Amino acid sequence: MKEIDVSKLCADVLSSRGFENSDDAANKFFYQELCDPFELKDMKAAAEIINEALENGDRICIYGDYDCDGVTSTVMLYSYLECMGADVVYRLPERSEGYGLNKEAVREIAEYGTQLIITVDNGISAYEEAELIYKLGMKLIITDHHQPGEKLPKAEAIVNPHRMDCGSSFKNLCGAGVVLKLIAALEDGNYDTALNEYGDLAAIGTVADIVELGGENRYIVTYGLNQIENSQRYGIQALIEKCKIKFPVTSTSLAFAIAPRINAAGRFGSPKTAARLLLTDDKDEAEMLCEELEKLNDKRKQTENEITASIGEFINKNHNVICERVMILSGENWHHGVIGIVASRMMERFDKPCFIITIEGDMARGSARAFGSFSVFRALDFCRSVLTRYGGHSGAGGFSLKTSDITEFEKLMREYSKIYFDTMPVPEIAADKIITADEIAVNEILGLNILEPFGQGNPQPIFYFPSAKVIKIIPLSDGLHTKLQVQSGIFFLYVLFFRRTPEEMALKPGDVIDLMINLGTQVFNGYEIYSIIGKDYRISGMSQSKFFAAQNAYEKFKRDEELPEAYYERICPDRKELVTVYKKIQSSKFSPDTLYMSLMSDNMNYCKLCICVDIFDELGLIKFDRFTREISVISDAPKANLDDSGIFRKIKSKADKI
Repeated sequence: MKEIDVSKLCADVLSSRGFENSDDAANKFFYQELCDPFELKDMKAAAEIINEALENGDRICIYGDYDCDGVTSTVMLYSYLECMGADVVYRLPERSEGYGLNKEAVREIAEYGTQLIITVDNGISAYEEAELIYKLGMKLIITDHHQPGEKLPKAEAIVNPHRMDCGSSFKNLCGAGVVLKLIAALEDGNYDTALNEYGDLAAIGTVADIVELGGENRYIVTYGLNQIENSQRYGIQALIEKCKIKFPVTSTSLAFAIAPRINAAGRFGSPKTAARLLLTDDKDEAEMLCEELEKLNDKRKQTENEITASIGEFINKNHNVICERVMILSGENWHHGVIGIVASRMMERFDKPCFIITIEGDMARGSARAFGSFSVFRALDFCRSVLTRYGGHSGAGGFSLKTSDITEFEKLMREYSKIYFDTMPVPEIAADKIITADEIAVNEILGLNILEPFGQGNPQPIFYFPSAKVIKIIPLSDGLHTKLQVQSGIFFLYVLFFRRTPEEMALKPGDVIDLMINLGTQVFNGYEIYSIIGKDYRISGMSQSKFFAAQNAYEKFKRDEELPEAYYERICPDRKELVTVYKKIQSSKFSPDTLYMSLMSDNMNYCKLCICVDIFDELGLIKFDRFTREISVISDAPKANLDDSGIFRKIKSKADKI
């Protein structure tokens, strides 16, 4: 606090994140400048070759990528070289062409009379394409930030901070960050032009590519956000207006408003539309192109919703798919541009690694997302015998295979997860600090702004607020959101939960809960007041370890995997317990989790509870939507005999043997 003049709350957050002194914090959060661009291996050679091409009047082609980082990188370098009087064109591949250079594109570029190709945000794995470039009499410069293989492609220069022989001090640049440094190198190492002219685009690309927002990336994004608010680019102005972005512009605005619309061009139209938007100097054209991106983004949302609805129908017909260690879902002609997004949504919904496959005739391709210790890449590598292509890293990946091999792929993936993950990892929300009501004050919260911009590697601080007594449950926006009034000691506070209805939360006045919260401020009647946003909650006293152990046992039971003998007696419900659960369901709508929390005082085991719900569902007494996780009583259901339940007979027979 004394050394860098931050608030007590901010100092607590910095300390909890492992910063032991002001120097540690300054190295990440208070970067004063960017490092010499010539630190990057081959940067000097790249600048010299490009300058030589400029002097000779050679035709230069910038080859980018169809995502937001690739588009912004392309626009940055193309704009700079055009301003320098270069004979320059750009080429953005359509998504149907796939990522990176391809031979057909190389041949087309050669037909333009091109002498030099410069890749941005790709090229590090273009071995065969690089050979073709030289065979056709052209030269190649690669600028990229993806991990290189054991060998490097043929090129005049390869600028990539992840090269083993690159001595640069900061490694986590995205494609736009590398291009920003290339422009500075073309200016003899001076960043003024690069930042003043292209800092806004570099910030958008950096946030969109989800690289760590520390060190130089933090500097780039902070600088760029200031530029965006006063941007002279008609394209950015149009995006801000269309997205209804409020000032000050934040990294969240870039990540959830601007970047998705630029990405939508590459997913459902052409990335050239996004590039034209960022390049245009005509206001009317900018508004027209922005409207086109908005329509493409709406189409992306609609397609995503259609795939999600299809998955929901499948899950409700095939209940056990959500009890597998890994979820694998496939469908005919699901748009390959959004299956990665859908995989993320399903992973978040069901807390499991998710592999989404779109079947396109005899071939299929997939996208996967995971978390924790489950590595997508290692899982795909285990299944490589049935894959035609695959790649990725721990948290995400893509793959292709023959449609006829999908069943074998599912079998191999189940085998892999069973061998290496008897108990699957669970997602976590980690708090930076335990906070008390008297610490929640406007000045302290405003002091957290120094940690902005938030993003990958620097998330918005989360606080653990324990033992809050629920006083009121207030529906907002026709019940779409919920506001809780809670009491902690002598303090009464309001906590807002977005996209959670009061019914979903299944709380009642008097419940004591532990909360995970974000803190912010807002202006009300001319005064700055604090706001509390709920991230998650638990009934106080709930043992998470017991909860997850019981959840794991339930899923093993559903998969017909053997449990320790003693478990069956513990998870077999008696008639009294079944009556208790049924009466509770009659009182409201629940999910399995909220139903469990409402029955904690009855010492209900989570596994036993889920078996009770399955029994009622089997007997037609309740409606249980496995996709939305909503449980409700069927009011006019006929009477049922418990012995008619195959689930009850199965669990009881195993319990009776003990």
